[in-house]
Amino acid sequence: MFNFISAVVLGLVEGVTEFLPVSSTGHLILINQWFSFGEPFTKLFDIVIQSGAILAVIVLFWKDVWPSDWRLEGLKEKWGAILSAFIPTAVIGLLFGKIAEKYLFTPTVVALALIFYGIVFLILEKRDSRNEKSIVTFGDAAIIGLIQALALVPGTSRSGATIIGMLILGYTRPVAAKFSFLLAIPTLIAAGGYSLLKYDASISSSEWLLLFIGFIASFASAFLVVKWFMTYISRKSFVPFAWYRLILGLAVILFVIWG
Repeated sequence: MFNFISAVVLGLVEGVTEFLPVSSTGHLILINQWFSFGEPFTKLFDIVIQSGAILAVIVLFWKDVWPSDWRLEGLKEKWGAILSAFIPTAVIGLLFGKIAEKYLFTPTVVALALIFYGIVFLILEKRDSRNEKSIVTFGDAAIIGLIQALALVPGTSRSGATIIGMLILGYTRPVAAKFSFLLAIPTLIAAGGYSLLKYDASISSSEWLLLFIGFIASFASAFLVVKWFMTYISRKSFVPFAWYRLILGLAVILFVIWG
């Protein structure tokens, strides 16, 4: 029974945090202190629940993922910028992903990253500037891809890094949020596919059920959160998420100090 509860909890955490600028990886590292499975099943489970979150974005932004106009011009407009951002992230991930996973996946690193980028969000929201850009250029996309690679450090947040980069470059909040969601599709599929190729253990019938439960929980929660977030960010700022990061980061530091 505990494994089924763990599957639901981890699926919900993934779905809720994957596309918000609060770091899903960081949250999973922390939650795994209480809810987790044995290796190597945990890695497979993380891939599957991440796939559920990706599917939610594909369903919500289907017209962007599969545009009705498939002429060359339409293809370039829809996916050129996304691929321009994805390539730098993929290259850096291949070069440094294993190193980051080996040395940085700790509660302390998560806490420091949560706090640092929470402060960055507060600084960006206090700037006296108007973000008006709405069309992502290939050049800006490449820069965004480099910034997204910072999410190799757990606690940074892939969506958070992407959004921060776009705010610095002058894009509106809704455009930044939507682009981060669409960029997640090739980024997370590639990362999950790479990890899946390395998985060679057998899967029992009960584990298949856990994967299904986690997938559904992640899909449903991600669908609701992304839909809400796009409405929210069209009217309000990222300040609440910045404060959430700061509070959570400080709480983790206290947890590490006092055990």
